Amino acid sequence: MKFEWKKQEKEIYGVGTIPCLIDVPSQNYITISGMGNPNNKVFSEKVSALFLAAYKIKMAYKSSAGKNQKINDYSVYPLEGVWSNDSLKDELIKDELQYVIMIRQPDFITREIFDNSLGLAKRKKPNIYLDDISFETICDGKCIQMLHKGAFDDEPASFKIMDRYCLEHGYKRIGKKHREIYLNNANRTSKPKLKTILRYKVMDTRIQ
Repeated sequence: MKFEWKKQEKEIYGVGTIPCLIDVPSQNYITISGMGNPNNKVFSEKVSALFLAAYKIKMAYKSSAGKNQKINDYSVYPLEGVWSNDSLKDELIKDELQYVIMIRQPDFITREIFDNSLGLAKRKKPNIYLDDISFETICDGKCIQMLHKGAFDDEPASFKIMDRYCLEHGYKRIGKKHREIYLNNANRTSKPKLKTILRYKVMDTRIQ
């Protein structure tokens, strides 16, 4: 059986354009961090390194999975990014953005599979950023999320909707970081058709 995250994890990835509360469990990721404008060449090369590793991991698992295993293949998860801007200025300065970009891994992908696959990727198709990729377990916990449709530069309007939802339902945002999950390829999709899940951590202010 092939594991399809779009079909089997709708509670996480099937979010609509109305904000909702979600409790995100611990999940495994391959990650790479950086700072700067996401429109520059360095960022795109880091994304390429992540996907190169992700597909090597997928192929390694698929080739080693026995016929008797319940899951013998899976769809690669979408690119995600956790973004923050520590600048004291009100306007967004893209060159000062800090990020950790990542691709989630199924629960059955182990660190050993990652290590072996990354080594193979380095030998087959060198990329200087492959050395910077890590295998991490991350737990977002209680969050507010919603689907943003359109250009990335228009995201502030969606964040205002999320902030209003928090205010009306007794939640408070934790920190300045937020997560973006890119459901389609920005290089192959027109800006009005882009779909991005926006998410940030919250606490319940009603709990004393």
